[in-house]
Amino acid sequence: MSDPRQLGRELLQHLELFRDLSIRWIAACAVDKQKHAPMSSVEAKRMEISKTRAKEPAAKAGPAARFMGPAPSMFDALPAEWEDLETVHKDLGDCQRCKLASGRKNIVFGSGNPKADLMLVGEAPGADEDEQGLPFVGRAGQLLTRILEAIGLRREDVYICNILKCRPPNNRAPESDEIAACEKFLFRQIVSVKPKAICALGTFGAQTLLRTKEPITRLRGQWFNYRGTKLMATFHPAYLLRNPSEKRRVWEDVQKIRDYLRSPEET
Repeated sequence: MSDPRQLGRELLQHLELFRDLSIRWIAACAVDKQKHAPMSSVEAKRMEISKTRAKEPAAKAGPAARFMGPAPSMFDALPAEWEDLETVHKDLGDCQRCKLASGRKNIVFGSGNPKADLMLVGEAPGADEDEQGLPFVGRAGQLLTRILEAIGLRREDVYICNILKCRPPNNRAPESDEIAACEKFLFRQIVSVKPKAICALGTFGAQTLLRTKEPITRLRGQWFNYRGTKLMATFHPAYLLRNPSEKRRVWEDVQKIRDYLRSPEET
């Protein structure tokens, strides 16, 4: 008999996934009237989604409407034809969804291997990133490059992005409305890349993905199950520039990531 607690945890994962992908409702049950037999859950969702999309203007039927059924992983839950990074980037467009748009020079979408085993998620672009339109190209980015090289990885081996795609004024911390406007594109980037592991860099990267207010000092150095993949939080490279004594802790964290990436795939 299935463990009801495990079933409850899986149900909660599914509900959180629906929320993150902007799915507003799903059908609890549907019946094929011709055969008088219950339809499969996938068939039921397809029917309900089709009815919803038929009633709504085409502009409101975003990629999330193509989601076809629950699964333990947010990646496995998506159909084979799910969008690539280019599609997500195109949908982001010349984003005006929050107040940061008026002060930016460039949107900083992300860069690297679109099929990377490791995805790094930072906080927000800085001045150098805003100027070049690329993530982690300033002093913190140079340090991140050296950290990656220390575990045998190049920047082109991984995928790097941020919670926010635009630079906050004077590099201030991201605000909740800015995160809310931007995070849907981050989730879609994660779904598209399907990394084996995610490294959340700094407080806002970790707290946004893990939906917690716990400080980075408590989150770093341990593995979290994140929708079918593994997530490790560690200090942001910019923090290390101000606090070089913490480099040892980051080295401990990235060694765990290196060992996990080199481990055989679980069966």
